[in-house]
Amino acid sequence: MIATVAAVLLIVIVMVQLRQAIRPRPAVEPFVTPAAAPAVVPPGSPAGGPIVAALRRHRWLRVALSGLSVALLAGAVGVLGYPAYTNFYQDRKQAQLEQQLASPELKQAYQQGTVGEGDGLTRIKIPKIGLDMVVVQGTTSSALRAGAGHYPETPLPCQPGNVGIAGHRTTYGRPFHHLDKMAVGDEIILETPVGSCTYHVSRVPFVVAPTDISVVGPTDVPTLTLTTCHPKGSARQRLIVQATLVSPPTQA
Repeated sequence: MIATVAAVLLIVIVMVQLRQAIRPRPAVEPFVTPAAAPAVVPPGSPAGGPIVAALRRHRWLRVALSGLSVALLAGAVGVLGYPAYTNFYQDRKQAQLEQQLASPELKQAYQQGTVGEGDGLTRIKIPKIGLDMVVVQGTTSSALRAGAGHYPETPLPCQPGNVGIAGHRTTYGRPFHHLDKMAVGDEIILETPVGSCTYHVSRVPFVVAPTDISVVGPTDVPTLTLTTCHPKGSARQRLIVQATLVSPPTQA
């Protein structure tokens, strides 16, 4: 992302310099010393090169250059501003989810298995990377604006089977930004409206294709699978962290 912004700003700077080059300047008589002869410019050679000459002759080229400069600058601002906007949105959303997770209505919905998409489902804590946030139900684009969401086709947190949670890596609070730093034995805690449990990472993080859904498939051992985009800033692959349940669920 930084490289993209730098490239755009460089193009804008070059365009500004071109515009300055094509501005007409007042004629100034050159100072010629007795020992120096004036430079000879071949007939028909435009000062500043063919590009500058074309810009001076055609007003529409100058207008197009100005428009392109503005568009590129706006694009650079957008690239820098979008992550900040998503983080602000996610922060406000998390404040709402904090209250919802503690409500008796959500506890009842959780016990009945009727938690709606986008509603708070569990708190996830990963001390290794300083993560402490509410995970919502669902992995749609809308639900994941909260930062992380539970795969609805997988078991509820702390239950037998393979519990799947997806999270953003560079936007919407970037909860899984440092997921690649996880190591075997690191602790992951899930706190639901009805209890909590602890998992320990069982293997080093690994990468799969985005179409490989086997990582959230059924398992014989109670497992937690975390997924996020890889590499950072790209959705080309998925980074996976898997952990095994090490403490039985405790009642809230």
